[in-house]
Amino acid sequence: MAAEAGTTASVRAAGVETGGILVLDFGSQFAQLITRRVREMNVYAALVPFDLPVSEILARKPAGIILSGSPFSVYDDAGPKPDAALWSAGVPILGVCYGVQLMAQQLGGRVGPSDRREYGPADISISGATSPLFDGLGASGAERVWMSHGDSIIDAPPGFTALATTDSTPFAALADTTRNLWGIQFHPEVVHTPSGKRLLQNFVLGIAKAKATWTPGRLADDAVAAIQAQVGPTDRVLCALSGGVDSAVAAALVHKAIGDRLTCVYVDHGLMRKRESEILREVFAEQLGMKIIMVEAQERFQHALEGVVDPEAKRKIIGREFIRVFEEESARAGDFKFLAQGTLYPDVIESTSKETKSAQKIKTHHNVGGLPDDLKFELVEPLRALFKDEVRAVGLQLGLPESVILRQPFPGPGLAIRILGEVTRERLDTLREADWIVIDEIKAAGLYRSIWQSFAVLTPLHSVGVMGDGRTYGNVLAIRAVTSEDGMTADWARLPYDLMAKISSRIVNEVPNVTRVVYDITSKPPATIEWE
Repeated sequence: MAAEAGTTASVRAAGVETGGILVLDFGSQFAQLITRRVREMNVYAALVPFDLPVSEILARKPAGIILSGSPFSVYDDAGPKPDAALWSAGVPILGVCYGVQLMAQQLGGRVGPSDRREYGPADISISGATSPLFDGLGASGAERVWMSHGDSIIDAPPGFTALATTDSTPFAALADTTRNLWGIQFHPEVVHTPSGKRLLQNFVLGIAKAKATWTPGRLADDAVAAIQAQVGPTDRVLCALSGGVDSAVAAALVHKAIGDRLTCVYVDHGLMRKRESEILREVFAEQLGMKIIMVEAQERFQHALEGVVDPEAKRKIIGREFIRVFEEESARAGDFKFLAQGTLYPDVIESTSKETKSAQKIKTHHNVGGLPDDLKFELVEPLRALFKDEVRAVGLQLGLPESVILRQPFPGPGLAIRILGEVTRERLDTLREADWIVIDEIKAAGLYRSIWQSFAVLTPLHSVGVMGDGRTYGNVLAIRAVTSEDGMTADWARLPYDLMAKISSRIVNEVPNVTRVVYDITSKPPATIEWE
């Protein structure tokens, strides 16, 4: 029950506002990205479960509804289905991929496997050029879009007409304008659909006539109000402070909501970057005036991780030990009912949870799936529905220093998931020094803020080298640098060759036992940003 309390708080923190857009989540990895795109229009949007009763949907008075994609097929028995009353709710609806197939099937059309699957770029021919959905698009009669489907609508439901086609998809877009039902087979929410934002604007602002009144400042105010509603007037809160952007903003929101009843706990588990603890104390205790407890726990975590090589096991061990430390500190410092965390929506998506019950798990994040079942705290997670860039906007709105807010993301489990294989003190020292060099040189090159993440990964491989005319046999270390808008998709950063050469030279000369440096040029997907 404690974990569910955190979910409720996050829903409140997202705000329940009229005149916005509700996105029904059928399990797509990009479902929250739709929400984000709507928010970029300064329109309130919230992601809600696919089976939310229509009575609850209508109680929120949405201007429009968007149905997300899904890893399922609509004809699967296990495929998620909405409340049957949705189609007659009288609210404008836009179905995306699985969403449009679901609309077609449930309203009398026919959906089946495509003769030719479409994954990646495709060109649609727009037959409904005068449709408000394609206003300002398709000047040449065509648009480049991004597809990801193995099923297609074979027969449209009664009342629907085709708005766009491809060579293998007769209903790439369709609509029943009388009932204000719209559908597209492609994904407008991803950057690979160049005019996707415009199409979503056409639906959200033009067809649904949503109100463009939502801002990060509004979200911060809503989050503070939600925390105050969840946490009683005398209750105290512990905050899991890592020094990263997410926990910093979560702490600032809770501090604004309840003041000195917040106590931050920083666990020095020995898995952090170089000088992390010193920087954290300086910013949070000295600059921001927050109460902070520094806990020395390196030996504890090192012992717990001894001999562990599986990344899922690492994450769960770290999540468990974090919570145990917080429980112990709570007992020492007084009675704490709540634990605040900087959980973001990408963590929830990749871990899967009750909010994403139709999604497929990618990996367990220590602060979501890694939490112990017997958790004694209720969770306060004011950022659980947000992306990293939205969190940064909220942090700047709260007046947090740019030195904290504009830092590159750092995983909660720390360097433990950047060491492939067993985590030992020696391997941590090796990785910590190499990682410091990577960041140092990228900052010196003026690229730090234009790159989403840049870091080193210590592989389990060893390679023969030559140093001082003698044979060496040392570690293979990988460099990872990516560009991204939100962390859900990413491309490898095209670092200048001179910069990569300098990083490599410094690492093999300054970091003991490293004889070879390689560069990861894999995008997300198919890879994740972190290696584990």
